[in-house]
Amino acid sequence: MTGEEGLPRPRDLSTWTTRRWLRVGVAASLVVLALLGATGAWVLERTASLSRELVDVKSPALTTSIRLESTLLNQETGIRGYGLTGTAEFLVPYRRGLVEQETSTTRLAELLRGDATGMRDLKAVEDAVEVWQERIARPIAASPPGTPPPLAIERAAEAKTAFDALRTAMADQQEKLLADRTNARDELFSVMRLRNWVFCAIALVIVALAGLVFEGLRRGITTPLEKLGTDARAITGGDFEHPITPTGPADLRRLGAEVDSMRQRLVRELSFTEEARLRLDAQAADLRRSNAELEQFAYVASHDLQEPLRKVSSFTQLLQRRYGGQLDAKADQYIDFAVDGANRMQTLINDLLDFSRVGRVHHTHQSVDLDSVVDRALSALSVSVEESGAVITHDALPTLVADPTQMGMLWQNLIGNAVKFRRPGETPRIHVSAEREGELWRFAVTDNGIGIAPEYAEKVFVIFQRLHTKDVYNGSGIGLAMCKKIVEFHGGTIGIDTAHTDGTRVVLTLATAPAENAEQDAAEPVAGRGGEERES
Repeated sequence: MTGEEGLPRPRDLSTWTTRRWLRVGVAASLVVLALLGATGAWVLERTASLSRELVDVKSPALTTSIRLESTLLNQETGIRGYGLTGTAEFLVPYRRGLVEQETSTTRLAELLRGDATGMRDLKAVEDAVEVWQERIARPIAASPPGTPPPLAIERAAEAKTAFDALRTAMADQQEKLLADRTNARDELFSVMRLRNWVFCAIALVIVALAGLVFEGLRRGITTPLEKLGTDARAITGGDFEHPITPTGPADLRRLGAEVDSMRQRLVRELSFTEEARLRLDAQAADLRRSNAELEQFAYVASHDLQEPLRKVSSFTQLLQRRYGGQLDAKADQYIDFAVDGANRMQTLINDLLDFSRVGRVHHTHQSVDLDSVVDRALSALSVSVEESGAVITHDALPTLVADPTQMGMLWQNLIGNAVKFRRPGETPRIHVSAEREGELWRFAVTDNGIGIAPEYAEKVFVIFQRLHTKDVYNGSGIGLAMCKKIVEFHGGTIGIDTAHTDGTRVVLTLATAPAENAEQDAAEPVAGRGGEERES
């Protein structure tokens, strides 16, 4: 494999993620720093080794050699003085020099251990010293004091020659030791220069690596993230058509692509929302138009339809009074049907008008004492209550913020239904209970009447829905539908408790304060808000 084959191709680099770039960069930096660190450690160790050798070996060896030479000179001076005078005091520096000589020689041997050349030079010095001492120093020092030893005169020339040889050996040794110390110092200085260059190179490489890391982070992470943030801020500012161009490593490009995909989806969602809003605006316009038509219908129903209906009813009743008994039985039956139909039509129109007015005409919310409302409802139902002998009780009822007229209609319909749908031959017993549940009040109207089968629990709240014919129980089929509309207008719910089997229990909830959307709910058309009723 060639070197070019082992390198990643440019298109391969585009697939590298931020993590991979960081791993490769950190690995390369660690390798470079490890090499530089190893080089620096070697240079430091070499510098320390040369420094130790120079300080602990070369310089002490030269100094000890010079001290040895001085010691030998002291010995020679003492022997020469003793040889000339025979005075014993001259032997003192000689004997002291012998001790110092032994010490210096031992020290030099320790310092030059492992240095063959140095040990040879030391051996040459020791041999020269031994020759001088054996031929000159020891024989002269052994002569009795008092008179100059004759041996000193006899061997004067030999003494000079032997000590000159000793000096020559010492000079050679010191010259080599000085050269070794000079070489060691030069090498130390060279290594120290190399050390300085290595540390400068390490510093420059660290600075370069820091610059590369900073530039790599800027180009590979910071700049792409800043661009992504700029694009995101542009989109946040409302420019949803602003595209996001992915840049940087593969994972950041994927992130940018995902954000752009999210932007495109938001654009689609906004487009869909805008279309939905336009449709809602159109539906709202249709709703306003429908409400206007309902207002017109309510006006027509309350004025134009009532007048001809009253005429039909009045003249039919006039026919019944004037010609009753003069016609045959069939004619009287037909007249009765006409009178009854006109009366029921008028009642139905009035009930339908009341139903349409819920939340539209009566929507003045104020503090309403339900105890007083129920008392007024019982007063309005006094005739039917007295005829049925109904026993009606209720708990202490709360005070709510509601429309007083609608509350009256609600409780009059609920209690009226409980009285109407009683069991034949049984005294109606009706109880109104109230219980607080958080922000709502839960009410229940319980009776011992004929009850409602569970399958009809929802149907009874549909407008015009009846479970019995008008021959059995009269009514228009609007009462419970109106109750449902009133309760929902006040932010509550209403339903039949199917678990109650001994009669009927109507359960409803009312908020302590009016619902925020009460007026909006009231604006819906009658056909869309229809309730269902057992009867009215």
